[in-house]
Amino acid sequence: MSVRVWPPRPLVLMWLIDQRYIRSFDWISFFVVLILATLGLLFVFSATYRPDLPYSLFFKKQLFGIITGLIIYFIFCAVDYRTLERTGYFLYFLVIALLIFTIIKGSIGMGAQRWINIGITKFQPSELTKLFLPSFISYYLFTEEKELSALTFSDFLPLFFILGTSFFLIRKQPDLGTALIVLLSGIILLWLAGLRRKFFIAALIGCSVTAPVLWSCLRPYQQNRIKVFLGAGDTKKERYQIEQSRIAIGSGGLAGKGFLKGTQNKFMFLPEGRTDFIFAVICEEWGFLGALIVIFLYSVLFIRLFYVIGTIQNFFAQLLATGLVIHIVFSTIVNMSMVMGLMPIVGIPLPFISYGVSNLWICFASLGWFNSIAMRRFYMSFSGTKF
Repeated sequence: MSVRVWPPRPLVLMWLIDQRYIRSFDWISFFVVLILATLGLLFVFSATYRPDLPYSLFFKKQLFGIITGLIIYFIFCAVDYRTLERTGYFLYFLVIALLIFTIIKGSIGMGAQRWINIGITKFQPSELTKLFLPSFISYYLFTEEKELSALTFSDFLPLFFILGTSFFLIRKQPDLGTALIVLLSGIILLWLAGLRRKFFIAALIGCSVTAPVLWSCLRPYQQNRIKVFLGAGDTKKERYQIEQSRIAIGSGGLAGKGFLKGTQNKFMFLPEGRTDFIFAVICEEWGFLGALIVIFLYSVLFIRLFYVIGTIQNFFAQLLATGLVIHIVFSTIVNMSMVMGLMPIVGIPLPFISYGVSNLWICFASLGWFNSIAMRRFYMSFSGTKF
């Protein structure tokens, strides 16, 4: 007489494995991200607050983006990162197709053609390059028959082609800021994969020699932004945005004017207060101390993420994890620097804080995918295989 065992042993084993993964879940980075997203929602509310309409459409969309972003985060956590990597490699070709479609039929806003209307919101396909480019690069290198140390420059050419195509299509929208972040992220991953130093020296010399040609390739407004950064322009015209940002930051003082009491924000002097310049709103209302809190949170997040990367034993998983993190690091540095006038103005949102559903989804997906690697880094067997 057989005795029925419930639950079945394979299911018990799966449950035990899942419990081990949960114990390795990176709670520190998750809670920091949750705090940043909450701060973002708070200041989107402040930047769009009106007495007659306290809960603006932007606030509601941001709340929707955070809730759905958390769902995306946990979905990416639950799926094996190796499955996501293989899928992401092939999906990147679809991303290229979407970038082409955006140039042809995309929605136009603020002089740029960067969005595809999906009904409830507009989605920016260029954001998908930040998510899937690391998987494309790491999976391509994984499938190479040679060892990384034996790869020649010609072995990297397909990756350069994809990276260059992505840069060109995003810049064409035009979105030079995102294009540069994607390009820089890709180059760093190739450097980590073993691309020779002489290539970077040659590229630097080439950029220096062709600087006049590269300057002429920029659009007039992009040239103006660089000129403004160098000190040119009228404070009521070209320099207006950066001057208002500096006024907002400086007027906040040590402790700020108080939540919902920022005059630059409330009297509509500060353009793009809910998106690219939301850090200026934080500085005006919470002052220097508020800015320090935000910078501290990002510092804790990045230190934690890179610490976890250092504990990943498999190189290709480590390369993928680095790619998923690096675009968030670059975006944070670039956004804060441009708001304070330390870099030319580019259209880069502050991760998890600026208004924008597309960017929220990609940032949540990136760190959810990262946590999928972190959860499995101690329990995956890599013997006999690259992964």
